[in-house]
Amino acid sequence: MLGHESLGRVVDPGPSGGLKKGDLVVGIVRRPDPVPCSNCAVGEWDMCRNGQYTERGIKEIHGFMSERWRIEPEYAIKVDSTLGLLGVLLEPTTVIVKAWAQVVAVGLRAFWEPRTALVTGAGPIGLLAAMVGKQRGLDIHVLDRAESGAKPDLVRSLGATYHSGSVLDIGFEPDIIVECTGVGSVIADSVQKIGAGGIICLTGVGAGGVAASRAVADVAAGVVLKNNVLVGSVNANKRHWYRAGDALARADRKWLNRLITRREKPENFKQALERRPDDIKVVIQFGEV
Repeated sequence: MLGHESLGRVVDPGPSGGLKKGDLVVGIVRRPDPVPCSNCAVGEWDMCRNGQYTERGIKEIHGFMSERWRIEPEYAIKVDSTLGLLGVLLEPTTVIVKAWAQVVAVGLRAFWEPRTALVTGAGPIGLLAAMVGKQRGLDIHVLDRAESGAKPDLVRSLGATYHSGSVLDIGFEPDIIVECTGVGSVIADSVQKIGAGGIICLTGVGAGGVAASRAVADVAAGVVLKNNVLVGSVNANKRHWYRAGDALARADRKWLNRLITRREKPENFKQALERRPDDIKVVIQFGEV
């Protein structure tokens, strides 16, 4: 059963005492491996070392795409009730909150005063990355292929700067790049464009593509000489879920609502899978929230 992103209201809270009937909750996706590895043993399942973790709707266990779903109370995250349907954005926000945490952790290797950050890609992950970056007080720039429409408007509504075209043409060297496309050419250009001492966090997952024009050793030499770091980030730990909830609770509801461009009923799921030009986030909604 598909559906790693979720949102629901508690029907039966069980005996745990942490939840009550009517609470708005989102289910954590990943479960620790059964061995467990050293990381899973201490609750850091997002950093699983042996790959035997499971994930609801992604890897080996059923997802949440049903009228009702059951979950262990310790994997249910309570959402601010004022978010309503917008609580469905919690899971993608956790991915971004972890990515920013990785960037900060790397930045603390030395004296670090980042001012500018570039987000590549203006899908749901990219736009949420821009939102969290603005909450951190950074000068945020977002790059995407779209030249008009909802994406540029959403970026500008955040008080950020929108770019279309190539990373190489943005006109400055960012201190941070959060890469959300997984496109090989965008990643290669980001490595060339990042400023000295800068950090690139890769969150997009792609495959194949055209080989970069520069030799790998030349790219590596540039990274070494400028003290740059490339770090990959995937999934999220429980603390990231709590922090993502805080980030969404602080966000402008009207802006968040614009991220959900369509709501489809379960019987119309095929329409939900059809990409439309202005689509950002499409939700399959089983009932009223």
